[in-house]
Amino acid sequence: MNDDDTTGASPERLGDREEIARLLPAPADWDLPREQHLRHRDLLMHHIDHDQVTPPRPARRLLRPAFLAPATALALACAVTAGIALTGGDPAPAGTASHRAATDMQPAAALLYRISDATETRAGLTVRDDQFVYTREKSHGADLTSGKAVLGPLLDREVWAAQEPGPLRKLGLVREDGETYPINAELGDTEGTAAGINRPTYRWLSSLPTDPDKLLTYLYAKTPQADSRERDQAVFEQIGSLLGGVMPPRTAAALYRAAAKIPGVTPAPQARDAIGRKGLGIARDDTRYGIRTEWVFDEKDFAFLGSRSYLTKDAPYGKAGTLLSSEAELEHAVVDEAGRRPTDAERTQTKSQS
Repeated sequence: MNDDDTTGASPERLGDREEIARLLPAPADWDLPREQHLRHRDLLMHHIDHDQVTPPRPARRLLRPAFLAPATALALACAVTAGIALTGGDPAPAGTASHRAATDMQPAAALLYRISDATETRAGLTVRDDQFVYTREKSHGADLTSGKAVLGPLLDREVWAAQEPGPLRKLGLVREDGETYPINAELGDTEGTAAGINRPTYRWLSSLPTDPDKLLTYLYAKTPQADSRERDQAVFEQIGSLLGGVMPPRTAAALYRAAAKIPGVTPAPQARDAIGRKGLGIARDDTRYGIRTEWVFDEKDFAFLGSRSYLTKDAPYGKAGTLLSSEAELEHAVVDEAGRRPTDAERTQTKSQS
């Protein structure tokens, strides 16, 4: 794979994607956080890029946590119409001093610092620009296309993420339920998507500041701004989207220490991942949307196990306690070809599935 890859969507198809996105109706009064919006939006773009006769399996973004419920493009358009709101991707203003004075989260900060210390001592993998980061996970989430949250089945998913800085039109492959699809460039990236906060390659992660304050300032500046979205929650979820992958241990350690500085972060004693593994939990509530996002860590070695999000108050699409998404990280590896499973020597099994 190289930067001038011509296997991506044709100019005509790219024009179709942009035209359909432009014609989507304006959102209604209730909406969802950016993460849920992106999950549904990517399903629509994946459908536009592929066979229009048979509804495809969902393509997965390179963000984590991630769940894309199986649905047709028409059903997804209804979900978008129902009120998934997001502004453009322009960088938001730098964070305010609020993220430097998190006085209500000392227990969570202490836990995150322990996780950070354990992470920093782990041996890191070597990743070249011409390789692919392989992830295997189980996940499920709620399909909102009917206007109500309907929990889907637990799915097996494998992802091969290209590590070239780009910009690339083909970002890797996703395999789900035995079917394999390409992961296409971000909507609007007609020349391809470069490495960055929404496509975090190993090299890009290595370039991030390892000082927690500088890293947090960077994340507040670069996390896309959403209308009426609580900024601290958006950054917390942005950090969560980076966790669990292959990255330099110092970068991972800095992300945990940065998260410890976000106001409102709390311990979550009952946290479980998608396959029921209970562990040490870190959570933050989005009071605007009534959604809690939790990260789950192994109680012994502090390895990242997965995440989940659920409603904390009644909403038009579900009652309090309704699960919206959940995932369990199973293994990671670095391979030379997209679509090839790692050998035993290449695997970094995170935990058993039982």
